[in-house]
Amino acid sequence: MGSPIVVMGVSGSGKSTVGAALGQRLRVPFADADDFHPQANVEKMSSGQALNDEDRYPWLDAIGQWLGGHCGDGGVMSCSALKRRYRDQLRRHCPDVIFLHLAGSLEVIGRRQASRPGHFMPASLLASQFETLEPLEADERGVTIDVDQNIDSIVETYLALSASRATEQEKK
Repeated sequence: MGSPIVVMGVSGSGKSTVGAALGQRLRVPFADADDFHPQANVEKMSSGQALNDEDRYPWLDAIGQWLGGHCGDGGVMSCSALKRRYRDQLRRHCPDVIFLHLAGSLEVIGRRQASRPGHFMPASLLASQFETLEPLEADERGVTIDVDQNIDSIVETYLALSASRATEQEKK
């Protein structure tokens, strides 16, 4: 079927919404990385504290195990995956994972995040997420798409870019 896809980006970028739409469109399972956080992480973020790498590694391993279970048959996971080393940790479980980075300005994503009452990630941590973010590098499988458009457009853009890259790979 295909490689699993991680829809990545800062909090409020639309990872869960786009990920669910993409999973439905591709007819593959969708999972939200937020559901993989241990309670201690949720409590820490809810109190306005950013997670450190020690907090993230067990969480990333759980996500990586899910991805590893979907290598070959496909799946979509929403996960911040803000740093290269986090994405490398996910790739250890499934080397063929593809990343879809939902990128946008602090202002656009701040407006989106403000419209999500009750989410455990407070808006006060958004700036720290932008500071932590390491965009995809040239040697990483994936694409970056601007979030300042509707969900269907993001999904269509991703599918068109994926089809184009697959055609390029076949020519090589």
